Amino acid sequence: MKDAAVGIVGAGGWGSALSILLARRGRRVALWARDPAKAERLRTTRVNETYLPGHRLPEAVEVTSELEEVARLPFLILAVPSQGLRSVWERLSPYITPMHSVVNTAKGIEIATGRRLSEVLLDGGKLDKRQLAVLSGPNHAEEVAKGLPTATVVAAYQAETAGAWQELLMAPMFRVYTSDDVVGVELGGALKNVIALAAGIADGLGFGDNTKAAIITRGLVEIARLGIAMGAHPITFSGLSGVGDLVATCSSTHSRNARAGRLIGQGVPVEDVIRSTPMVIEGIPTCRAALVLAERMGVEMPITKAVSDVLFGGKRPETAVWELMGRDPKSELLDLFS
Repeated sequence: MKDAAVGIVGAGGWGSALSILLARRGRRVALWARDPAKAERLRTTRVNETYLPGHRLPEAVEVTSELEEVARLPFLILAVPSQGLRSVWERLSPYITPMHSVVNTAKGIEIATGRRLSEVLLDGGKLDKRQLAVLSGPNHAEEVAKGLPTATVVAAYQAETAGAWQELLMAPMFRVYTSDDVVGVELGGALKNVIALAAGIADGLGFGDNTKAAIITRGLVEIARLGIAMGAHPITFSGLSGVGDLVATCSSTHSRNARAGRLIGQGVPVEDVIRSTPMVIEGIPTCRAALVLAERMGVEMPITKAVSDVLFGGKRPETAVWELMGRDPKSELLDLFS
C-alpha cells in the first residue's frame, strides 16, 4: 500500500497533521480546505498558521478547495468539526463509489438528531458499512506533526477495512491498533470532551489533583454506562479511545476543551470563551447531544448534566460542584451498570 493516495477533507489542525504524517510515509495526499482563500494561502506558505502553526506541509501534499479533486482518491479521511460533518458529507457523497474507503476522525455527536457521526455518514445509503471506519485516541495534532510517539485505534464493521487503514496510517512513531467496536470508540472520543470541560472548570476553581482524578474516573463511568447501554463493549473504555483519550484531554495543555473549562471556572462567560477560540470546542455542542442520548437510553450522567447546567443553564460552577458532591451515596462498581 506504499503508493496509496489519500484525500483529507478538512484543513484544520488534525487534517493538517495527518497530511504531514502520511506525506512523510511517501503517500500522495490531497488536502481539502473549504475556503478557497485559505487553500491558496496553504499552497503558498505551506503552513497552517491558524490551526497548526510552526509545521510545514510537505510538497507531496496538494491543497485544494474542490471536493471533487479529493474524491478522486480511493482513501478518504474526514477531519471536519462534528456539527458540520453532515453538510460537508452531503456535498461529498455524490462522488462516493463502492471503491472508496472512508474513515471519520471527528469526535462528537450530532445535536439535531443525537446520532453518532458514523450514523450520519450512513444516512442516505450512499456509503456501505463495510466501507466505513472511525479513528480515535489520545492524538493531539501538534504532537503528531512533531513526530512524537503516539498510539491510536481505528474501528470498523469489517476487519479488512480496519486492517487497511491500520496499514495505511501506521508509521514509526504512530502506532495504530484495530477494533470492531465502532460504537464504543466513537462514544469514548466524543464524550471525553465533555468530561474535559468539567476537569478544566475544576482547575479554574482552584481545585486539586484529587478533584481531577475523581472527575476523570467518574467521568469514565458515565461514558461507559452510556456506551454499554448503546451496545458498546465494556473493555473498549479501558483502551486508547476511552481512558487514554480521556486522560490526555483532561490533562494536556493542548486540550482546547480543558482550556475552555478552565476559563469558565475562572468566571469568563461561555460566549466569550467560544469567541476567543479559533477552533471548535467540541465538548460544548456534544454536551447537549449526550444528554439527549442519555435520556433516550435511560442512563444517568451527573457530571455531564452539571456541565450542561453551567454552560446553558446559568448555574455557577461552585454550585454545580456542591450539588455533585451532595448526591446520594452509591456503590462504586455497581453504579457502573445502574
